[in-house]
Amino acid sequence: MLWQQPVTGPATSCWGQGGVYGPGMADPLLSRRGLLRIAAVAGLGLVGGCRRQEPLLLASRGDLPSLWSARLPQPWSVRLFDDPADVLKATSGPERAQAALLQLSDGWATTLPRAGLEPIGTAALLGRLRPMAAEASRLFAPRGAPSLAFPWSFGPWVLVLRNRPDLARRAAASWDVLLDPSLRGRLVLPSSPRVSIALVQGDAGRLAQLRRQALAFDERDGLNLLLAGEAEAAVLPRQRVVPLLRRDPRLQVVLPESGAPLGWNLLLRPAGSQLEPPLEWLGEVLEAPLLGRLLAAGWVPPLPRAALEEELKAFPPALAQVLLPPEPVLARCTSLPPLRPEERTRLQDLWDGAAPPPAA
Repeated sequence: MLWQQPVTGPATSCWGQGGVYGPGMADPLLSRRGLLRIAAVAGLGLVGGCRRQEPLLLASRGDLPSLWSARLPQPWSVRLFDDPADVLKATSGPERAQAALLQLSDGWATTLPRAGLEPIGTAALLGRLRPMAAEASRLFAPRGAPSLAFPWSFGPWVLVLRNRPDLARRAAASWDVLLDPSLRGRLVLPSSPRVSIALVQGDAGRLAQLRRQALAFDERDGLNLLLAGEAEAAVLPRQRVVPLLRRDPRLQVVLPESGAPLGWNLLLRPAGSQLEPPLEWLGEVLEAPLLGRLLAAGWVPPLPRAALEEELKAFPPALAQVLLPPEPVLARCTSLPPLRPEERTRLQDLWDGAAPPPAA
């Protein structure tokens, strides 16, 4: 879909029915051993109830690195869902009482009502990030609005090519390489039409050409289509391809000098959460040794350039440049803030008008 909407459902309590035995209800004929057995069972029930109240970090699969989530301190734990929409749905479902942190991309996070979130308490950590991260932390609200998110990772959409060095050379200059006739039916585009619109700067003619090129609109399965040889090019979030670059020489990643749309990974705190976020754990993502491991897996925190360059000295130069593009190129990468209703209507009309004609 072009713009996801939050999914809601009925809220239910995580507590079950009351205990079997209440005050004054114990059977006077029970033996001492029977009373001890009942006490033990009741104790286990209380422990189980407490466990059900452990705070949860909710995320969708593939959007939170396990090498970081595995370090969550007790009593925190992670619950993974198949899709970001399921994360949103869980905030009004059975997990509502336990949902203390949410991992969402900026596109999904900005569908949440601001009144349903509260500051995550990361002012000191936010001060260590690039200035560009401040806008994402406010969920693109105007300056002066409170920071409601911790932007722990960011990255541009990139062009991934399979055995096409001829196109890689041309792609360095412009996204127009996507319109090359040889890619007709061999190109995977993002599932979000807004990203595709941004790649052609909103030009209706080029957008119509781009739509005719597409084999699929599916970044989640785009890499599989590329590796299987069904596609020769795919526009993907950078993180999805970085882990494969050292292992598959057929793949080349290009970020055109004109820049690209940016995506953000955000942690958010639902309003009413009783437990403070684990700030020390949050800070680990910005420091060695975890920082280097995250970079190797494709996750790039929005730290100042000098801090990232120090960590990237251990990486091959070509891979380091994928993870940290030249500053002029990175400066031309832009976030996609929420749309006003009239903007949404305009883009929807633009997208619909660029649809290929139905097959005869």
